[in-house]
This record gives sequence, structure tokens and C-alpha cells, in this order.
Amino acid sequence: MDAHEVTRLRAVLELFVADVFASVPRRDQRAKGDCYLRGLMLDGRRKSIQAMASRLPDGNEQNLQQFVNQSTWDPVPVQRRISERLLPLVRPVAWAIDDVSVPKDGRMSVGVAPQYCGALGKRANCQVAVSVHAVSATASCPLQWRLFLPSKWAADAGRRAKTGVPPQVTHREKWRLAVDMLDVLAGWGMTPPVVVGDAAYGTTARLRAALEERGLAYVLAVRAEVTAHPFDAEPEAPARNGPVGCWPQPRYRRPAPSVADLAAGLDRGAFAPITWRQGSRGPLHSRFAAVRVRPAGKAVERPVKAAASGELGWWDGVLPDCWLLVEWPADAEEPIEYWLSNLPADTPLAELVRLAKVRWRIEHDYRELKHGLGLAHFEGRSWTGFHHHVTLVTAAHAFLTEQRLAPKVPAPASPSTRSLTPFRAS
Repeated sequence: MDAHEVTRLRAVLELFVADVFASVPRRDQRAKGDCYLRGLMLDGRRKSIQAMASRLPDGNEQNLQQFVNQSTWDPVPVQRRISERLLPLVRPVAWAIDDVSVPKDGRMSVGVAPQYCGALGKRANCQVAVSVHAVSATASCPLQWRLFLPSKWAADAGRRAKTGVPPQVTHREKWRLAVDMLDVLAGWGMTPPVVVGDAAYGTTARLRAALEERGLAYVLAVRAEVTAHPFDAEPEAPARNGPVGCWPQPRYRRPAPSVADLAAGLDRGAFAPITWRQGSRGPLHSRFAAVRVRPAGKAVERPVKAAASGELGWWDGVLPDCWLLVEWPADAEEPIEYWLSNLPADTPLAELVRLAKVRWRIEHDYRELKHGLGLAHFEGRSWTGFHHHVTLVTAAHAFLTEQRLAPKVPAPASPSTRSLTPFRAS
């Protein structure tokens, strides 16, 4: 946005800030929040605090630095209020689990470590934040963020102290951070229609099991090597060897093939052409097939066996079935993508495809978050500063999304903006 547009929307932005930052107790802090949001939305290549302060007529670098890096205001109620405003407006068809990486120099920015960096497509020194987004065909909104803390940081007391990592925060796998965020949102009375995610998350059987335990539907991409039994495969128990001893446990006697092998065994006639949305160069379409399978592996088997044994005292060895969705374009020699979904067995193929492909929206909006709104431009090193910054970027994105979708619609009232638990991201 240029300076004229920011000025034109100044009064609307003030109302937005008054509502979203109502939990911030001090008026001067809310005024700094307003200033920071204008700096993020104003045109400019860099959105570091120094650069933003230089562009704003009321910009004060020292005040903004203190507001973001040292101030004690709690970002969690702000995140909650943004979610309360945006969910009815976005009307999501799914919530997407994703992560974003920010390349960094040095080793003192909180959470930085040599790890896979999606921004560069290779292993590099970077920060990684996991996020949950509400997604529709026309918009998306980040609902929660968690900074991924690599295992090297867990016992590094020096770096933890210098960056202010809370004592209770330790290393947690990215999929666990995603589940933590879903649990927080559920505590706010917010539940997803469907959870979607890329293969980095969907391949993790423990994530799929955690979603099942919470009664959440999912459509998750998986890697080609994920294994599953055909739907009609049945576990068998061998004959008992003699009159004494335990009865043999039923189990599948053949190794589970990979989803790539299952897909390759499908008749090409099983694949139907599906168009899922209009792209910038015309309709997006490909060929898809969906079959029922039984995902395999110890990580799948353990919770199923434990639940059955606890309820019935025994397990018949049958693994639960779900959808395997496969994309095989007409001009490709082999399938190119795979998804597992626990949606009902009568779900239409077109609906499975629509949900599998809806993640494109957050990839589109990530560009605005990272580059247009400065998500990747934060130069601070502290835990507090990072979470304040991502919350402010989310607020700026939410404001712009409201203006695009329904600029004159009043926001629904908040049930609470003050009496919330203290900030404890983990």
C-alpha cells in the first residue's frame, strides 16, 4: 500500500487496532501497534524496524524496538481476537498445517540452526516456524504460530538465556507443535472442518493418529514410500502349536506395499479427469483415482491395538481403512502425488481433490506475509520479539484480508479479550 492508501484507511485501522489489541493494557502500546502495522503495510522493500520507522511520519525506531523486543504485552489474546474476526469472514473449507523458514546469519537468533530451509530448497542456517491457517478458495488467515526449537537448543543454557526462551519450552517435533496449536484453538471453541497438510506432515503416522484421536477429519499428502494394505487384505492367525501356550495373534501375512505400488497396480481406467479450480492461465485439471486402503506400520498399529485391547481385551488384527487419493496426469509416466484421508467412504472424488489441492491458497498468501508484510524481515533475536513480530504481521494480513473480503462488515463481538492465560508458546 502507498502512503495515500494507508492514510485513507487510517480511521478504519484505528478501530481494528482498538479491537484486536484490546487486551494490551496501555494506550501507548496500542498506539505503537497501530504504527507498526502501518509500517508493515506501507510500500517498501525492507520491513525491518529501522526501515519502517524511517518511512512513517510518527515512526520512532527506539519506541518500536522496545514495543516488539522488550515489551511484556501478551500476543496470545491478540491471536485469539484475530481468529474470532477472521474465521466467520474467511469461512474456511479446511485448516492447513504448514511451516515457513527464514534464512539467518550467525547462531544467536532464537531457534536458528542448520536445517532444511524451504525458502532456499536446501539445508541452511535458518529459523523455522510451524503454523495453522484457515483456508478457503478466496482467502486464508494464520491462526497460530509456533517457533520450532531444534534439539541443539534444548540444552544450550547460554543461548536460551540470551534469547529469552521460556524454561518450559523445549524441543518438540513439528507435527507435535501443529497438534499443540489445534488443541489451543479447540480450547477457544474453534475446530477445523478438515485438516490438510503436505507430505512432510501427512507421512507422519503419529500426526494422523493424533487427528483421529481428536475426531478431526484430514486430507494429508504422503510420500510414495508410505505403506498400506489393500482394503480387502485380511489378517490371519496360524494354527496353535500344541495344546499349551498363547493363541497366535492375527496379523497380515504379506508385507504391505507402498502407496506408489498400489497406485501403479490400478487400471488406468480407474483415473478420472477432475478440474478443481480456475488458475491464472485457465482451468487446473488432472486425472485422479481414489481407493480404500489400510495404512500399515508400527506407528499405525500401536494406537489401534492399544485401543482395542483396552476396550475389548483383544485385537482382531484389522487395521482401519481410509482413502488413498492418487494423481496421475495423462502425460506422466507414473503417479506424481498421493494423499491419505479419513473422510467418509461416500465422499465424492471431486471433493477429495478439491480439499487436497486447497493448500495453494496459503502458498499464495505466504508470499504476501513473507515479502509484502515483512514476516521474513525481522532482525531481532529474542523469543519475545519473534512472537510479537509474527503476531503483528498476522494482524496486518488480517486487516488487509478484511478490506478485500468485506470492508464495511462489522466484526463479531469477542467473548473475551482480557481474561486469558499468559503467553506460553511451546
